[in-house]
Amino acid sequence: MVPSSDDTEFVFFSGKGGVGKSTVSCATAQWLAESGHDTLLVTTDPAPNLGDIFDQSIGHDVTPIEGVENLSAMEIDPDRAAEEYRQETLEPMRELLDEDQLQTVEEQLNSPCVEEIAAFDKFVEFMDDPDQDVIVFDTAPTGHTIRLMELPSGWNAELEDGGATCIGPAASMEDQKAQYENAIETLEGDRSSFVFVGKPEASAIEEIERSAGELSELGIDTDLVVVNGYLPEAVCEDPFFRSKREDEQAVIEYVRETFDDEPVATYPLRPGEITGSDLLSDVAAALYEGVEPTIDVDSPAAAPGSVPDGAADGELDVPTDTDAVMEQLRPEDDTRYLFFTGKGGVGKSTIAATAATSLAERGHETLIVTTDPAAHLKDVFGTEVGHDPTGVGLEGLDAARIDQERALEEYKDRTIAQVESSFEGDDLEAAKEQVMEELESPCAEEMAALEKFVDYFEVEGYDVVVFDTAPTGHTLRLLELPSDWKGFMDLGSLTKDASESGERYDRAIETMRDPAKSSFVFVMYPEYTPMMEAYRAAEDLRDQVGIETSLVAVNYLLPDEYGDNAFFESRRAQQRTYLEKIADRFEVPLLLAPLRKEEPTGLDELQSFGTDVLGDQPEENRQPISR
Repeated sequence: MVPSSDDTEFVFFSGKGGVGKSTVSCATAQWLAESGHDTLLVTTDPAPNLGDIFDQSIGHDVTPIEGVENLSAMEIDPDRAAEEYRQETLEPMRELLDEDQLQTVEEQLNSPCVEEIAAFDKFVEFMDDPDQDVIVFDTAPTGHTIRLMELPSGWNAELEDGGATCIGPAASMEDQKAQYENAIETLEGDRSSFVFVGKPEASAIEEIERSAGELSELGIDTDLVVVNGYLPEAVCEDPFFRSKREDEQAVIEYVRETFDDEPVATYPLRPGEITGSDLLSDVAAALYEGVEPTIDVDSPAAAPGSVPDGAADGELDVPTDTDAVMEQLRPEDDTRYLFFTGKGGVGKSTIAATAATSLAERGHETLIVTTDPAAHLKDVFGTEVGHDPTGVGLEGLDAARIDQERALEEYKDRTIAQVESSFEGDDLEAAKEQVMEELESPCAEEMAALEKFVDYFEVEGYDVVVFDTAPTGHTLRLLELPSDWKGFMDLGSLTKDASESGERYDRAIETMRDPAKSSFVFVMYPEYTPMMEAYRAAEDLRDQVGIETSLVAVNYLLPDEYGDNAFFESRRAQQRTYLEKIADRFEVPLLLAPLRKEEPTGLDELQSFGTDVLGDQPEENRQPISR
C-alpha cells in the first residue's frame, strides 16, 4: 500500500454503505500524505461524507485538505459524471450524424449501465495520467463494472458492425478500448491494492467473501480486510452487550481463518462519529502500525449536529403509528407487493421476513422472495429456501430464492428457443450467433434475474408477495428498456415474443408505481451513510421511475434497558438525532426495530419480533406453526 517505486500506486476500498469504508479511506489517505507521499483521495460514493469527516467543503473538483500537507480530495457526483460521459461521447458525433441518428445514440446512452461506466471512466481518467504518488479510491469498482469494461474487447461483432452496446455506441467504445484495457491491466498488477471493509457481522463478511471471490476470478487479489466497529470490551458491562461482543469476536476470528493469506486489521466502535485529523490518525495507527486504539469510554461524545429537544434524556419526537405502518403492508382488494430494499448489513432480510410472518399470521396468503445473492432467508427461517416457492412451517407462508445461475440458464434456454421459433436457415444461424454472444455479457445476468423477478407478478394464489431485495432505480430502468429501446439489451426484439415481453415489463412497472398495489420500504440503521444512501436511492426511484417510498424501517435501535454507561448514552443520542433527520427527510411512517441480543431466527422468534415492531394481532387470526 505504501509506494515502492516511482510509478503512481492505487489503493481501492470496497464495502457496503455504513461499514466505515469512507472513514478508513480518509484515515489511510491522511496517513500516506503525512508519510510524505503526494496523495489524492477520490470517492464515487453516492452519499459522500468526505467533507463531513475532514470538516470542509470538497465536491466534484480536486480540493486541497486543510491542515494536511500533500493531501487533496474529490467527491465525484455520479449524475454529473454520467452527464459528462454522455456529452463527451456525443460531441464528436454531432457533425457526423443527423438529428434522428443523434436521438438514437442519446437513447442508447440512457442505459443505467452508463452510470457505472461514467464512474469507472473517472477512475480511468485518474489512472491514465496521474500526477500524485498515491491515489486512494473510495469506492472500488465492482466485479460487475470491471466485466463491463472488458466487453469492448469481447463484443467484436458489435464493434465491427458499428452497432450498439449496453453502455453506448460501439464506435465510442472502440475509442476507449485501449484506455480501459490499460486500466484493467493496472488493476490486476502490483501497483494496485484492494481493501475490503466490513462490520463484525456474519452477513457483512459473507458479502466480502463473495465480492473478493468475484474479483479473484478476474485476476484481482484482496490485499487487506478491515473489520470495523467491534464493541470495546470495557463498555460491555451487562450480559446483553457481553454476548454481542462475543459474537463479534467470533466473526473476527472467522475472518482471520478465512483470509489467512491476507492481513486482517480491526478497529473498535467509538462513542461518536470519527471526524477530524486526530481521530483519523488514531484509526491509521491502529490499522497500519499496530498501535492500541485510544477509546475514552467514560466521557460522552457529542452527537452529530444539534440534538433535538428531549433527545438527551431519552425522549423521542418521532411518530411510531403502528396502524399507519400496517396500512402500507396489508393487502386490500388485490395482491399487494412489498419491496424491502437497503444496503447489506442493515437487517433487511430479517425485517422482510418479520413482515411476511406477521402478515401470514393475520390470515393473508403470503410469499416472500429473495433476490439477494447471499440468500439469508434460509438462516432467518431456519429451513431450506429453494428456487421455487415452498412452505417454511407456517400456514399461509411460502418462501423462494431466485438462484442467479438457474435464472440465467432458464433465460438463455428461453431466449434461444424463441430465436429458433422466429428464424429459419441462414437468418437463424446469424441471429443465434448474435444472441449467444450477448448472452455471455454481465448484462444478461441482470436481465435473467429481472425475468424471474417479473414472473412473480404473475404468480397466483397469494394475497401478498414480499420481495427481499427490492430492485434499485438502476435495475428498474433496465425493466423499462425492452419496451422502447432497440439497442443491445433488447434481445426480445429478435423474436416473435418481443411485444409480449415488453407488455409484461410494462405491467410490472405500472404495478410498482401504483401505491394501492405496491409499497417500497427502505431499511436502514440510524447513521449518516445508510440514511443518505437510502435517501438518494428513494429520490432516484421517484424521479427516474415514478415510484414513491411508502415506509422506512429503522433497525438496530439501542435498547434503553442495556448499556447503562456514557459510551452507549452517546450512541443513543446520536441515533435519536438521526431518527429525527430520517423522519424529516422521508416524511413517511417509520417502523422502529430494536437491537436484539441475537438476530431473530425461526418462526417463533420472528412472530415475537413481529409483535414487538408491528403490534399484536387478534388471537383468532394466529396461524399454527407446523413442527
